[in-house]
Amino acid sequence: RKHPLEIPLPSEKDWLKDDEEDFFLQDPERERDALPQPVRMVTKLVMLVFDNAMEIIERRERLREAEKLKVKPTECFATAEFQVTGTATCLAVSGKYIFVGLSMGLAAFKVSDYMEVCAWDAVKTEICAIHALNLGNEGHILFAVDEMGLVCLFCFHKESLLLIKILNEVEDISKRSTCVEVVLSPGGDYAGVLLQGNTKAWLEIYRLPKDSWLKEMEESPGAALGLTSGERRSSQASAVQTSSISYCAVFSYSLLPIVDLKLTLPVLLLIVKPPRPITGSSFKNPLDALKEVDDDSMLGLGYRHLIKDSQWEKQEAIFRSTYREYLEFEDESESREEMPRHATFHFLLPSQILQVRPGMKVQPDVPAGISVHWDGSHNLCFYLLNHSLKEKVDSDPNPDVVWPCAAPIVCSAVSSCSRYLALACEDATITIWDKQLGCPLSVTTVLEECLIRSIHFL
Repeated sequence: RKHPLEIPLPSEKDWLKDDEEDFFLQDPERERDALPQPVRMVTKLVMLVFDNAMEIIERRERLREAEKLKVKPTECFATAEFQVTGTATCLAVSGKYIFVGLSMGLAAFKVSDYMEVCAWDAVKTEICAIHALNLGNEGHILFAVDEMGLVCLFCFHKESLLLIKILNEVEDISKRSTCVEVVLSPGGDYAGVLLQGNTKAWLEIYRLPKDSWLKEMEESPGAALGLTSGERRSSQASAVQTSSISYCAVFSYSLLPIVDLKLTLPVLLLIVKPPRPITGSSFKNPLDALKEVDDDSMLGLGYRHLIKDSQWEKQEAIFRSTYREYLEFEDESESREEMPRHATFHFLLPSQILQVRPGMKVQPDVPAGISVHWDGSHNLCFYLLNHSLKEKVDSDPNPDVVWPCAAPIVCSAVSSCSRYLALACEDATITIWDKQLGCPLSVTTVLEECLIRSIHFL
């Protein structure tokens, strides 16, 4: 060629027509590019399924990548196992021993070799919950709750298990109360038992004479040794597999020795009842109401006021007439107030919140009070525990400190150091209090509409 090859400029005749714009997508071997209607429908469905499948695959890939970035928890596997007589329902670990609740009693095992050291099956009932605490000097406190709701207090010392008292045992079965919850203070000086009757509930706080128990057990080594060996024989006899269950039971009872060892009983300090509904005032003038107030240094529960029943009735009538359209579907049974049946309580160490009475000795590691809030209540009540043993037990004492909240308290928690207190209310507000300083540290509101069920310190 004499001249170099040049690319010709585009001209109007080279422009693509409208029907030829997608010529590169057409199959040259097909005579007709457009598929018939059924085939086009099937093609769209297949492509839709393919697109959805690709979205699912991509989403799973993202989740798999996110799982790889998470810190995997350590997996724990059982290193040993041991057999018990009957069915194990609950267990608690305290020091060098494992206490197991059985379908027919209670047993204690060593942590080192998992050998049974003693057992208790005098009542022949199922143990549903166990709370144990190490007192030191080979002594342990045990609270066992059976299937009937009875709270049995045990003292375990030098491989001997002694029943001290059944706290809620009564002669009249109709007046029997069932245990809902048992809480031990961190050092084992106090114990709280939440009880429920047929129509009411209440909280009992006991002082545990742990020092007296250890001293009394040390002074009676023969009785403790006799009970230990007898309990071992009882547990071994009950472990024998025979065809006659009644024979095993009789054989176990025959080996139990009669031990005359009585320990000091726990002292009942407080009986806290749920707050009563606020009713109309019975005072005729403000002076009568002021006479009933002990001092003006704290807030109360709102019982001493001057609002009459007629004033509340008028206010209720005005409220219902104003918001009739919102209240027309309200059920009368739901609006009726009922007494609370459950309470949450914590043992608290001495702090600025709990001002101890003058003349009372306070130890920094021994609880000085408790905090109690009942279901549906706005008030967090504090009660002091440094009562004299000579004082008569008050069945319905007034709280020493009251914290009113804007919404009913749902749950609460105390940190392991007992310095911080967390409160969660029905309006999803969480408040952290510093008990040493007596002031709130932070207030957090959960933005999403949700109800807080529990709260814990980590």
